[in-house]
Amino acid sequence: MPKSPAEGARYCSERCRRSRRPKLDAELEETMVRMLEARARGKTLCPSEVARAVADDWRPLMERTRCAARRLVAAGRAHIVQGGQIVDPSTAKGPIRIRLR
Repeated sequence: MPKSPAEGARYCSERCRRSRRPKLDAELEETMVRMLEARARGKTLCPSEVARAVADDWRPLMERTRCAARRLVAAGRAHIVQGGQIVDPSTAKGPIRIRLR
């Protein structure tokens, strides 16, 4: 049986692939999952909360944090929502929230 694209996904985009900072990427993903698991089921998380938990100078990490969220979606572990509705991570613009599947 062939693998789904999410099973083989290592990067969420070409930009993400080019940046090649897997240690930071892994830290962002792990922090995101840990913070989501600590919340009540169905509750969401702002990407800035994750970036702030990882670094004092968190603003430069915002796009990387959004990429980490997209990778979790591709892996089937999370949803990206806007206004309480699940949105396509590749087309989401503006503020997003993340929640576990």
